[in-house]
Amino acid sequence: MAEVRASSLIDGVVHVSPTVHADPRGVFVESYRQEWVPGSRPMVQANRADRVAGSVVGLHYHLGQADYWYVPSGLVRVVLHDLRAGSPTGGATACFDLGGSGDGSGAAAHDGVYIPPGVAHGFATLTDVTITYLVDAYYDPADELGVAWDDPVIAADWGLGSRAPVLSERDLANPGVAGIPDGIRPGWASAGGVGR
Repeated sequence: MAEVRASSLIDGVVHVSPTVHADPRGVFVESYRQEWVPGSRPMVQANRADRVAGSVVGLHYHLGQADYWYVPSGLVRVVLHDLRAGSPTGGATACFDLGGSGDGSGAAAHDGVYIPPGVAHGFATLTDVTITYLVDAYYDPADELGVAWDDPVIAADWGLGSRAPVLSERDLANPGVAGIPDGIRPGWASAGGVGR
């Protein structure tokens, strides 16, 4: 049975440690079940990204889309920041590792994380990685928003030490939290489930 935990830092974020079934052939893991996130909408699209060590992706956010991340290969440092106006955890930042054990053994960890709309999300690749993410809305460029990865208000620990991050031009151009224009600042409502 999977272990499902609500985040103690950001409302609506859910951490999942699925059951790993291992035998001499390898492992089998159920990496996602909708029932792990009560009140969530069905996931309708799956995406995969392969990134080299030292990459930073984000911070991105959506007004209407939730994500579920799973790292089948490699290790990432996840950064989440609650941008939702009126959220009981508004302004909170969470940083944690997802994927491989990170202890040099090469052992895989199979945890996943559910990220509700309005929570800015990004990751730094601590190794070369493959990351998969499920989303509950089809790709909509109007709902692809961002905030500066290095905003001191967010104060993220990307886990890269002195290594210079590799970022996309899009992510380098994102505004700081204070520069998010009116109309694209997420809101929060306790009704409707999962911090929506």
